Amino acid sequence: MAQDPAAPAALVSLEDLAAIVASRAADENATSYTRTLLARGVAKCAQKLGEEAVETALAAVGDDTKAVISEAADLLYHLAVLLQARGVALEEVYAELGRRTGQSGLDEKASRRGA
Repeated sequence: MAQDPAAPAALVSLEDLAAIVASRAADENATSYTRTLLARGVAKCAQKLGEEAVETALAAVGDDTKAVISEAADLLYHLAVLLQARGVALEEVYAELGRRTGQSGLDEKASRRGA
């Protein structure tokens, strides 16, 4: 069955999400929510990410799995927007996760306290 060309493209990865955010950020003629957030600056993007993190946590302790999924999607979107606002590539985050692989989480946390 062919996909309806008018339907939004399905996201299959965080890279897809980051690419869409970057595309909207680069489109100076766009009036998207993404452009609006980015125009309001890093602090606003960070605030929105924090709000979504709280909403995701609250949904997680509830009984509604669909709410958790919805809030998690919002959280990932706002993380992608914040990374775009700060000029941080998703690959840099992946590299940091890779660096931590094989390291005790407790040791990693302790190393950040000393920094």
